Amino acid sequence: MSFFSKMKERLSRSSSKIDEGLQAIVEEDVAEEVVEDAPKVGLVGRMLGRDATPKRVLDDAMLESLEELLITTDMGVETALKVCANMAEGRFGKKLGVDEIKTLLANEVRAILEPVARPMPLYAKKPQVVLVVGVNGSGKTTTIGKLASQFKAAGKTVVIAACDTFRAAAVEQLQVWGERAGVPVLTAPEGTDPASLAYDAMVQAEADGADLLLIDTAGRLQNRADLMEELAKIVRVIRKKDPDAPHNTLLVLDATTGQNALSQVKVFTEIADVSGLVMTKLDGTAKGGVLVALADKFGLPIHAIGVGESIEDLQAFDPDEFARALTGANR
Repeated sequence: MSFFSKMKERLSRSSSKIDEGLQAIVEEDVAEEVVEDAPKVGLVGRMLGRDATPKRVLDDAMLESLEELLITTDMGVETALKVCANMAEGRFGKKLGVDEIKTLLANEVRAILEPVARPMPLYAKKPQVVLVVGVNGSGKTTTIGKLASQFKAAGKTVVIAACDTFRAAAVEQLQVWGERAGVPVLTAPEGTDPASLAYDAMVQAEADGADLLLIDTAGRLQNRADLMEELAKIVRVIRKKDPDAPHNTLLVLDATTGQNALSQVKVFTEIADVSGLVMTKLDGTAKGGVLVALADKFGLPIHAIGVGESIEDLQAFDPDEFARALTGANR
C-alpha cells in the first residue's frame, strides 16, 4: 500500500467527518426545496426533474455551516474562515454538490500548505546538529529513530545523542533503532545533565566526521518554565561549541492534541528557535485540520508527517496528498 493510500485510510476519520457534514449541509437544503415544491409537482415529476446529484446554492447560511464543519476538524476559526471565503470567491450564488465542494476545499487547503511543504535542509557543515524537541509523548524518540534510519539509508553518517537522560525507556528505544540502522547512540548515566551530554556528543560526532548529529531531548510541557529553561540551557551549551548550532530544531507534534499544538509551536519557537515541524499520530485523530491551522498561522516548514509505527510511516510532507486525504477529494 502506498503512503498516500495509507494516509487516506488513516485520515478517514477527518475525511469522513467532512463527508458526512457536507452531505448533511447539502441535503438539508435539498429537503427544504422538496417540501416547498410538493404542492406544485407530483412525486414522479420531482424525481424526473431533479438532478440525481444533490446540489445547494452557496449562500451565507451554507458558508456558515461549512465554517463550523471545518472548525470541528481543528482547522481553527481564522483558517476556516479564510478557506471558506476563498472557496466562495466567484462562486457565491451558484449551486454546488458534495464532490465539487470537496475539490474546492482541497484546493484551498493545498494553497495554504504548499508554501510550507519543504524537506529538512542539509548543509555542508559537519556535523549538522539537529535538535529534536516536543512535549511528552509526542513521538520524538521514534521520529529520531526513523530519521536516523532514513538518512543512513541515503548514505549519510549519523550519530544519535540520547539526551533524555531521565527516562531509561527513551534511551533503550533509541538504542534499538540505532542497532537496526547501524547508527551509534551516545548515552550517559541516568540523571546526567542533558546539556553536558549534548556538548560531548558534538565533540564525538565531529571527531567521527559524522554528517548528522540527532539530539533527542526529554519531553516537556510548554507551560513548565523550569523544563523550558533546561531546554534553553541545552541550546546555550551547544552554541558554545558551534555558534550556528543547532542547525535544525525540529518540533515534533502529536496530531491528537488538536489546537493545543498552536501554543506548543509558539512557546517552543520562543525558547529553541524552531526551524521545522514533524506531525505524528495522524492515524489516531479526526482532527488533521490542525496542520492547516499551523501552516496558516506560523508558516514554519513542515518536513514530515507520520501515520503509523513503521519506518515507512514517516514520509516527506506532500501538500496535495494531504489535502485530498483530509477532505476526501478524489483529485
